[in-house]
This record gives sequence, structure tokens and C-alpha cells, in this order.
Amino acid sequence: MLDIIYQDENLIAINKPHGLLVHQSSIARDATEFALQLLRDQVGKHVSPVHRLDRKTSGILLFAFDKASEIAMHQQFMNAETDKKYLAILRGFTPDAMDIDYPLAKENGTMQDAFTSFSTLKRAEVAVAFGKHQTSRYSLVEAAPKTGRMHQLRRHFSHILHPIIGDRTHGCNKQNKFFKDQWDMTTMLLHASELAFTHPITKEKIHLKAGLHDEFKRVMDFMKMEP
Repeated sequence: MLDIIYQDENLIAINKPHGLLVHQSSIARDATEFALQLLRDQVGKHVSPVHRLDRKTSGILLFAFDKASEIAMHQQFMNAETDKKYLAILRGFTPDAMDIDYPLAKENGTMQDAFTSFSTLKRAEVAVAFGKHQTSRYSLVEAAPKTGRMHQLRRHFSHILHPIIGDRTHGCNKQNKFFKDQWDMTTMLLHASELAFTHPITKEKIHLKAGLHDEFKRVMDFMKMEP
């Protein structure tokens, strides 16, 4: 059963687990379960996703029950009228706060503006040697992307040389292998923790929050990153 964190006549939101695709995709033919179909079967109604989360990203995923709400919410996301917050664990000690203003290329090569702000919540030094270092350093950050480019946070954190742990495409393969060998952890440590928007029908301000999943909490626990 999916964890439903918000529901009314027009919208429904879940706390998507790591590893679950939003819907069927030709790029992930190995997948047999999808958030769209699972939620539809769980509530017994047609639902449409109004935004996307990567397969390995957990957290708030919003769906609409009707076409008008779907279109209005698509528009809010496209116009950057929503406020999104993510939690991530990154390699190394990050600055206390930072703005990343770094354009990203679309699949066709066109460059798009991309802007992310983040602040560091916790830092951890784990007494496990990595490479030439006697210890391993990590940071828990809260990120607020102001634009919504594909893999924006993953690419931005890679750009500043603090990749997200568990990110196979844009991350550090040595760190990912290290986490697999040392702690049997293959999850990407990126979680959509908060989403604020204007309700498309009632015009009420909605602010959703989604708790961390067990694997993310397990890593925070052995790193002693108490919330």
C-alpha cells in the first residue's frame, strides 16, 4: 500500500518509496510496478501525475483526479510557482549555504537556465578509511530548486563536486561501490521532503511534508546525523 499523505476531491499525494517508477517507461523495462497503477488500484479512481520524480528519488509525488486540476498544476510547475524542498546526503563537507546558478543542457543540446539554493543541515565524519583518506566525510543538505530541469539537483551537486550518494548517473562510482560494500546500501539519498502550491480549484495554500524512508534514516543513523 502506498503512503497517502494528502487527498481531496481534486488532488492526491503519496510519499513515493525509493526505486518505484512513476509510470511505465521504455528505459526501465525491468520494472513491474508503477506508482500510477498502484495508486489507481488503491483508491479505485483514475489518477494523473502532475510532475515527476526519478525512480530512485523518494518523497512527495502529486496526482490529479480530474483534467482541469491536472492542467492547472502542470502550469504551476512549469511556471515555477511551486516551492519544493529536498533532502540529500552528499560526498564531502559542503558550504553552510550556496546558490548554484549553472545552465543545463536539454537532450537536444539546448541550454536552459537552472538555479538551486541549498543549506547544510548536518555534517558527518565516519571512521572508515576511503581511498587515501583515513575517514569519510558527508553532508546532509536541504535543497530548493528554483527551476525544474531534468536531474537538476543530481547534475548541480555533481557540478560543485559534492555528488549525491547512490546517484549512478551523475554521482561518484567509487563512493557508490563503497556504500554497497560497506553498508549494503544502493539507494540514491535524495528525498522530496516538502511541496507548497496553490490549490487549483479552491485557491487555498497547500503545504505538504513527507517523512524519510527507512533506508535514508538508516544512513543518517550510522552517520549520527540526528534529525
